[in-house]
Amino acid sequence: MFSNPFLPSNQSRRLAPGQVVFDGRKISPKARPPGPYQSPPDTDSPSWTAPESWAVEKEGEDAVAAAYSSSDESARGKTGRKRKRRPLGGKMLYKVRIYRANNSYHVVSCDLNVTVAQLTPQLNKKLLLDPDVEPHRLHLKERGRERVLAPTEKPADIVRRRLEQAGYDVADGLDLLGADDIQFLLKFVYKSNVLGPPEEEMQFDTFDLIDLTSRSLKAVPVALYAHAEAIVSLNLSRNPMLEIPLDFIQSCTTLRELRLSHMALKKVPQSVRHCRTLQWLDLSCNRIADLEDAGLDRIPQLRHLKLQNNRMENLPIYFAHLRELRDLNISNNKFKRIVPVVCEITSLVDLDASFNSISELPEELGQLAKLNTLTIVGNDVSKIPEQCANLKNLRVLDCRRNHVTDISVVCRLPKIEQLLADHNSMHALDVSFGPTLKQLDASHNDITQLNLVPGPMGLPYALTTLNLSYAKLSTLDDLALAQLTALEVLYIDHNSIRSLPESLGGLSRLKHLSCSNNHLFTLPSSIGRLQWLETLEAHNNDLSELPMSLWNCSSLQVINVTSNVISTWNLPPGSIDLEVTASHALWGSTVSLLSDRKASNSSITSGTALPALASSLEKLYVGENSLTADSLHPLALLKELRVLNLSFNNIQQLPSSFFRNLTQLRELYLSGNTISAIPTENLQHMTRLEVLFLNGNKLQTLPREISKLTNLSVMDVGSNVLKYNINNWEFDWNWNFNTNLRYLNLSGNKRLEIKPDMNHRQSRNQQQLSDFASLTQLRILGLMDVTIGMQTNIPDESEDRRVRTSMAEVNGMAYGIADTLGMTEHLTMIDLVQPHFRGMHNEAVFAMFGRASHIASNNRLTKFLHDNFLRVFTEELDKLQPKERVDDAMRRSFLKLNKLLHDHLYSTSGRKMSHVSASITQTIHDKIGASGIVLYLVERTLFVANAGNALAVISNQGIAKLVSRKHDPFDRQETARIRAAEGWVSPKGTVNDEIDVSRSFGFYYLLPVVNPRPDVYTYQLSETDEFVIVGNRGLWDYVSYQTAVDIARKERDPMIAAQKLRDFAICYGAEGTTMIMVIKVSDLFNRGLPRDLQLSPEPVIPEEVIQSLAKRKRKEIINRDISRLDDEVAPPTGHVALVFTDIRNSTHLWEVNPGMQSAMVLHNNLLRRLLRFCGGYEVKTEGDAFMCSFPTTLAGLWWCMSVQTQLLSLSWPLELLECEDGKEIRDPEGRLIARGLSLRMGIHCGQPVCEPDPVTGRMDYFGPMVNRAARVNAVAAGGQIMCSADVIKEIHARILDMGPETEHSFLQPQNAVDAIRRMGVKVFPIGEIKLKGLEVPETLSILYPSELAGRQNLEAFETAPTASGSRVQFSVEQMRELGLLCVRLETLANSRVFRPLPTRKASIASMTGQQTSPDPASESSLVVFDDPSLYLPVMDETSSDAHLTTVLHSLSLRIDNALTKLAFMQMTSIEAKTGKPDCDLREKIFELCRPVPL
Repeated sequence: MFSNPFLPSNQSRRLAPGQVVFDGRKISPKARPPGPYQSPPDTDSPSWTAPESWAVEKEGEDAVAAAYSSSDESARGKTGRKRKRRPLGGKMLYKVRIYRANNSYHVVSCDLNVTVAQLTPQLNKKLLLDPDVEPHRLHLKERGRERVLAPTEKPADIVRRRLEQAGYDVADGLDLLGADDIQFLLKFVYKSNVLGPPEEEMQFDTFDLIDLTSRSLKAVPVALYAHAEAIVSLNLSRNPMLEIPLDFIQSCTTLRELRLSHMALKKVPQSVRHCRTLQWLDLSCNRIADLEDAGLDRIPQLRHLKLQNNRMENLPIYFAHLRELRDLNISNNKFKRIVPVVCEITSLVDLDASFNSISELPEELGQLAKLNTLTIVGNDVSKIPEQCANLKNLRVLDCRRNHVTDISVVCRLPKIEQLLADHNSMHALDVSFGPTLKQLDASHNDITQLNLVPGPMGLPYALTTLNLSYAKLSTLDDLALAQLTALEVLYIDHNSIRSLPESLGGLSRLKHLSCSNNHLFTLPSSIGRLQWLETLEAHNNDLSELPMSLWNCSSLQVINVTSNVISTWNLPPGSIDLEVTASHALWGSTVSLLSDRKASNSSITSGTALPALASSLEKLYVGENSLTADSLHPLALLKELRVLNLSFNNIQQLPSSFFRNLTQLRELYLSGNTISAIPTENLQHMTRLEVLFLNGNKLQTLPREISKLTNLSVMDVGSNVLKYNINNWEFDWNWNFNTNLRYLNLSGNKRLEIKPDMNHRQSRNQQQLSDFASLTQLRILGLMDVTIGMQTNIPDESEDRRVRTSMAEVNGMAYGIADTLGMTEHLTMIDLVQPHFRGMHNEAVFAMFGRASHIASNNRLTKFLHDNFLRVFTEELDKLQPKERVDDAMRRSFLKLNKLLHDHLYSTSGRKMSHVSASITQTIHDKIGASGIVLYLVERTLFVANAGNALAVISNQGIAKLVSRKHDPFDRQETARIRAAEGWVSPKGTVNDEIDVSRSFGFYYLLPVVNPRPDVYTYQLSETDEFVIVGNRGLWDYVSYQTAVDIARKERDPMIAAQKLRDFAICYGAEGTTMIMVIKVSDLFNRGLPRDLQLSPEPVIPEEVIQSLAKRKRKEIINRDISRLDDEVAPPTGHVALVFTDIRNSTHLWEVNPGMQSAMVLHNNLLRRLLRFCGGYEVKTEGDAFMCSFPTTLAGLWWCMSVQTQLLSLSWPLELLECEDGKEIRDPEGRLIARGLSLRMGIHCGQPVCEPDPVTGRMDYFGPMVNRAARVNAVAAGGQIMCSADVIKEIHARILDMGPETEHSFLQPQNAVDAIRRMGVKVFPIGEIKLKGLEVPETLSILYPSELAGRQNLEAFETAPTASGSRVQFSVEQMRELGLLCVRLETLANSRVFRPLPTRKASIASMTGQQTSPDPASESSLVVFDDPSLYLPVMDETSSDAHLTTVLHSLSLRIDNALTKLAFMQMTSIEAKTGKPDCDLREKIFELCRPVPL
């Protein structure tokens, strides 16, 4: 009830604060009132109701009642429940800075419970200088919007909460930070109650699409009232509006779309329900907890409803009445289930429930027959219900990042086209794809087998894209692959596949094949039949050659076979003269490659075409292989090459005509070879060359012809042995002639001198070739370790230029850095190295800031971080209190630097900017940011702080250890933090659907959701730590942590290691800005990387045998991962240690566990890697057993203990972890002592007979000592290291210091002794044991690493192995489900169906045992009223494995028989309708029913 404004009254009319009413100061004489004026029907009536747009307050209503607040209810459990605060003390006062409109301010002190209403009197006294001024209110500016605070809100609590969300801790002084300038986060302003731009500034060109986002509006602009009927779309997002006037909404007769996002609404405006024409309603990113009072069912045409990023746990029941609703987005809420009412909205076409806490999908979901897209990313769903088979119209299912174990239900849907199921818990893919499924992504699952069930009635599969990357596949089924005839894109990266089936050639439509990071030793020859193939990615495998048939691929444009062991690439059949071929190909002639004789000039001109690949291939990556100069001749045929990467091969000299046919090249990479000269023939014709990498070679000079490559913009000749007169430009290269250079790296050339030519000092017109004045576009210049003359003009650093001139040593540690510009024109990454930090000789700082992508990056921002971090960090270290740590200083430095960066970016330097230019500048600065990582070294303690995706990895004895954290929005902890700060994560993994990183400097429009609070790691360096690799995502997105360590560990010089890592990232596909830093921390301990293992004394075998072994071509282990490690030791002779290993229950595991093949690959790789680390020699393998020899006893023991420890941390297949033989076991203290394969090991030392094997060429060992070592291993149980008496004597002498030294003790390597002592040993003597076949007993002892000593309390000697412990254990519940299926199928085969017993009414008769008359319909002979579970075989948790196996076999036979009968019944029915036999149908059914031979 309102008061009549037209009644005469002495009382002044009260208006709601902040409402825009007809104020003569604001409305011009030409302005129209909001809606036609209608005189009140009865001016004497006190009950007349004013229009809502007049903002007249109700009598008795509190003038400052809040419709919403800024208080984060996420801290509360349910509406109305008080948030539990930590005990801060009742009298703790928080300081809050409050500004006037003129930007002067006053700081108030109040506790967390002081409200705006209580604070207002004090503000009036302090901030209102004129008592007659119009009423003022407290405003809050944050997150791009401004609003009036309600009287019940608590400013101090708002400040505390926002600071915590932005990354600050209580230890940072939350009570005092509010007094500082925190405008980057929020700002309180006490000013008159007028919000938004003046009316005269709000001009509209058209009135159909109105966008008023972020205008600080508290009311609908007056100008819109007169044109309300023309408005079709109205966007009021990011405004502090509480309500939309009802009369305005009713005037919008054509309104179709209304957006009210980011408005901190707790309730839906009441007027929205009255918009009868509304079809699209956006209420996302608010604080709505329920919709009970929203009345959305009154909007009859509502079709699209966006509710993401709110606080809802339930939906009102009236949602079932939204008959037109097609699109419902409830992602990023608090739903623990999909509420039943959603399943009643039968009109739904698109449902998004991502990033909730949903653990189970309801069976009723199958009722949504019209559902087209279902998105449930980032939940905890483990099973897709069977009723989802009724989703006949479902086209897209996105169930990524859940715990789904089986997707077969949806794979068979008739209209399913896209199925995204990566990052789930599937370990087997036994599916039959539906007729329309085109894309399946099942990557990042522990899939060990792929079985395709034949499609319905033999229909071909429509699948075009299949992604099985990051699984545990060891083979690819030939028949399964052959069925995917429509496949265009196949990803099988990061598996354990050793070979591809020949059926690959049958995929005639295949365009993209990616099989990188497997163990492929060959590609199928049928690959030459793939005439549509455009991209072949096969890097990081074990390929020794490329198939000759690859030359026949006429569409192939990209081949990437980096990191293999390829030494040759044979041409198609026929012998040709490549020199003649190349010369004629230059002029467009064609040659014959198919002739059996050598091509003569006459045959060359006859006109037979070149191989198809010669005209199509544009990019060829063959880095890190075994190519030599003799292997390069076939490349002369590839005349269309744009990119050629030959880095890290065995090329010593390039052929003189190498560049003859490569005139189309844009990028050439020759890094990491041993090239000593660049051929000059035809080099000047490569005018299109833009990128040239020659680093890591043995170049002493560079030819002058390079200066003629005018388009050259990137050149790296670092880490060579350049030593020449740079002023001798007539014969040698000088950079000043390549004026387009943007990147130039000369670092690592320690003999190179850059100094002015003194002979030309007097000539003013002579260009000074020792400076870089001509390179005006230069962005990065590397001159580390280069001698620079005093008068050399080195360009200055700037926001867009980085110049490195320091030495490659910091505090005695060698370090190296390498980077690329990528596709950007400006600097996006910048490094920071500070030796002797704060003047302390034991302190150093290493850092890098920026983004790998040019998107959302800014060189001004990056440079500011670089220039100011050290100052800020020094200040914070000096402020540390006695109980505070370096972690606190690093956190505060990141947060303070972010605040200073905001002030720097948004400062106008005293220049007044127009409203438009200021708005544009703010928008640009809002949407830029940078990741950051800082390493602070104090003595031997390393502190690492990072925010974003720049990471640090440390190498500890060759093992990669991550000492930082990637801030990925998909990370569950990060997702929870983002949600708590009122942000959200989109299904594509971006924060608020905009940024791909969850923590970063900058991005102020997303603060505090995206903040720079770092994760800080403290790492105590030891002598086993070798180096630290620091890199941005340009490295880590393409190279794994362990691979990076293996690559860098091969190089002694960290500069070369950094350049090598960068070049590998380029080979693997990195295109953005890449920056890598390698710091050799082992220099702190005055030792080098390589181990100096002492070898055995003089051999006792004849010298002629040794010479014959040396002359024999040794058969290397062809494995790229192993070949990156230290070279294998020479075969030990003389006194050696022999180790035998064997896997417990391996025979049964191979027979019944499908994960065994993948597990064996992991097992073999680990044992071979550690052999290289520990200095062992692989003698031979028999099945899964290894025989290894070591030059010293303790080297062998070190290997045994390392293997037993690291087996626990391997990523074993799920099938293995679920069986008895591979399950996790913990000791009473909770330490993990068993997981995965269990390995028995036996070690013995002595002098065997040494002879090379005549077939393999590898050293073999014979004699009684070998027999005894084998028998020692046979006595061991799984997980044990069984040691002979001689081994125990050496342990007592060198490790435990409990006995005298032996004659071989002085030969034991110190690194092995140190490693064993760090792990600790526990020895359990057994006593004398009579070994099988040996007369003399042996005194044996069991040894464990200290952390695995709990294994001794397990069963010492296992009983006879059984298959039950090797397979995945029976699930009685699953057996019951299978039994129910069997009973129903058998009933159906007898033309009957089960129905539940009819419900009986409680009558006297029934209660006395008399049955009521059945329903006539129930008397049908086709219905069986009974419980099918009564027909199941007896089985429960106490049933033995033998009994369950019998039941399983019986059920399988019964199901097979029932299905066969149903098939024949269907055939009979079809033939009865047609009246004649259907031969094709009979053949198909006979084929399906034919028994499969075992």
